[in-house]
Formats: sequence, structure tokens, C-alpha cells
Amino acid sequence: MTSSTMDRRAAVKKLLDARGDALVVTGLGSPSYDVHAAGDRDDNYYLWGAMGGAALVGLGLAQAQPGRQVMVITGDGEQLMAFGALATISVARPRNLDVIVLDNQHFGETGMQASHTGRGIAFDKVASSCGFAEAAELRTLDEVDSLCGRLRESAEGPRLFVLKISAENLPRSLPPRDAVEVKNRFRRHLGLATC
Repeated sequence: MTSSTMDRRAAVKKLLDARGDALVVTGLGSPSYDVHAAGDRDDNYYLWGAMGGAALVGLGLAQAQPGRQVMVITGDGEQLMAFGALATISVARPRNLDVIVLDNQHFGETGMQASHTGRGIAFDKVASSCGFAEAAELRTLDEVDSLCGRLRESAEGPRLFVLKISAENLPRSLPPRDAVEVKNRFRRHLGLATC
């Protein structure tokens, strides 16, 4: 098994440059900073204080907006907290949901302790076992380029891709922290009433 990793911000930027009109939900911490660093948009839904919620928020959004592609960008620690979400997503079988797990094999928000993925847990294999339509692990930016093309193709069900990224603590690019305003601007983007 190879141990190569890629630059997280470069990988996220590639994904977002190719997203088209996909709605993006971010996991807590670094994934939110990475998405914001690539460019703040009204169709980015940043989660604050919702550890473990990104994939399931993405599922709900995919079900509520079946005509739109939904991309969840989250971290390995956040997805580990919501391990059972993969089974729920698989059973729901949305064809418009892609879960991208940025995996540095560490809990970056709490001190860079080694995470379970550094000890053998492979999210792509877990997702495949749950019944995801497609799941893979990527280690290079060239593989991300190929993934960008695949994400534009229709899917038979949910897809999950693990991006093995370098374990580093990058400067924070802070998105709006007012959760009500983030929700309201996202709803306005979808043409829904705000409250």
C-alpha cells in the first residue's frame, strides 16, 4: 500500500472548480476552512458545531432537492463520529449525493491525535460494504482531476471518495459564523423563504 498524500487545499479547489451548480455541505473545522479558501458562495452550507452531521445533512438536502447534485466535503474525524450515517445513506440510495472525506488520519481540530483511519479503518471499503454505488480512495491530484470528470456523470446511488491528504494545520480561512445567516442565504439561493 502506498503512503503518498496530496495537498488538501489544492484538492478541494479542484473539486469546487468543477462542481458546476452542485450544492456543497461542509464538515466541521478544516473542511469548512478549505471550502471557504477556495471561494465563498451562497450555495455553500457551512456547519458550525454540528460534529458528525455533514453526511446526514447532505442526505436530507439531496432528498429535498432531487434535481440538484449535493457534495459533502468532510473530514475523517467528523465522519468517524457519524459512522452509521453511511448505512443510512446507502439504504436511502440517493443518486445525487457525493461524500468526499478529507483523510489526514488525524483528529486535526483537537491536537492531531492519530485517528482510526491511521489504524486501518478504510471509509471506501466501509461505504462499499454498505452498498454505495461507487467508493474509492485517492492519493494524488491527478486522481482528483479524473474524479472531477466522474462527478459530472450520473450515478446509480450515493458515492464516497476518500482523499488521502497531508496532515498539516493550515491557516484558517473562516467562513461566516452566523449560522442563521448561512442558512438564510442558502435558502435564498434555493428560492425558499427565510425565517
